[in-house]
Amino acid sequence: MDQKKKAEAFRALHGGPAILVLPNAWDVASARVFEEAGFPAVATSSAGIAASLGYPDRERISRGEMAKAVARIAKALKVPVSADLEAGYGPTPKQVQQTVEAAIDAGAVGMNMEDATGDRIRPLFTPEVQAERIRAARGAAERLRVRLFINARTDVFLVEVGGEAGRFDHAVRRALAYKEAGADGLFVPGVTDPALIARLVKAVGVPLNVIAGAAAPPVAELQKLGVARVSLGSGPMRASLGLMRRIATELRTSGTYAALTEGAIPYAEVNELLDRRS
Repeated sequence: MDQKKKAEAFRALHGGPAILVLPNAWDVASARVFEEAGFPAVATSSAGIAASLGYPDRERISRGEMAKAVARIAKALKVPVSADLEAGYGPTPKQVQQTVEAAIDAGAVGMNMEDATGDRIRPLFTPEVQAERIRAARGAAERLRVRLFINARTDVFLVEVGGEAGRFDHAVRRALAYKEAGADGLFVPGVTDPALIARLVKAVGVPLNVIAGAAAPPVAELQKLGVARVSLGSGPMRASLGLMRRIATELRTSGTYAALTEGAIPYAEVNELLDRRS
């Protein structure tokens, strides 16, 4: 399937009737595990990719390194790949445009783009500035003739902007501005209350993405609430690091190998998973 067809297929997955469960990979091997498990699309984790290359999250990795990692994953998979592109690797519309061009060149057919700035005093781009950045992303994709699915992320809840009572209306105002600018979906990390999620679904007018986690409702409940997409973020990468820590602790303390061997994918199966000739 070529990139344009993958873009259309990925877009269609947001239209139901089933919720899109979109796992986040951080390298080719993890992406292939998800693909082999039967997921119809795979997303990347910016934090996961950054960590695998020795960086903390929050755009400490360069645009070029991130694009190369996305390209390796997209090349290895038959299913569509959506790229987590953080806040666009630069505050200006021109820099966002360059990021989108790099992502499409890498084979991505979707993108996440945050409105967080990383600045404690000014934690979010203004809605007007972020809308202009989204317009730049949409324009770049249109010039390249790929219907990139732009999943606009707002961190109103995640970074607790303003008073709690006003965050819902704040998030909706941003969602409507981002939709008008060309966003296809809205991602609101930090929201776990079912009633609040249901209100967001009704208010935003675009497919809503929530993130899985200990406090989040199960997938079946999210689907009943009208959520279009649930993603895992850096969760799978951090869970894998947790296993690594358990392996290390067991080896250092008891000298045994249970954590190392229980549930491990056999060597031959890993090779088969990554053999592009198969």
